[in-house]
Amino acid sequence: MRRRQAPKRQVLPDPVYHSVVVTKFINGLMRKGKRSIAEKIFYSSMDIIENKTGKKGDDVFKKALDNVKPVLEVRSRRVGGATYQVPVEIRSERRQALAIRWIINFTKARSEKTMAERLAAELMAAFSNEGSAIKKKEDTHRMAEANKAFAHFKW
Repeated sequence: MRRRQAPKRQVLPDPVYHSVVVTKFINGLMRKGKRSIAEKIFYSSMDIIENKTGKKGDDVFKKALDNVKPVLEVRSRRVGGATYQVPVEIRSERRQALAIRWIINFTKARSEKTMAERLAAELMAAFSNEGSAIKKKEDTHRMAEANKAFAHFKW
């Protein structure tokens, strides 16, 4: 028997854009509790985006995040000794969490000099529906599409 579910913590909106999503992104970016450094990286990447594209940084960020959010994923399901990859729809909180995680992970793998430049480049790529995070989303969808035959094993 499992214990009760842990309560969801409320996250305060960030001081610049007044957005909870931005705070969650900064939390994902943060290493070893160094929030001020993570904030500096995020906000300077927003400045870089505004200089390069001429659009508002938070608009680019929101659109990039929406573009990366996956709709379907595969979950392993054991049925009679065989394991099937069953496609399932993703809850909105998990969609957002996956999009944030993918963007941050692929940002780290980029080759630009500073982390702010990498993040700006990855967000601009995701904004225009290209880049590694978008590829990851498409791979996830392709996997779910390929295993559509096992959709009746949903639980």
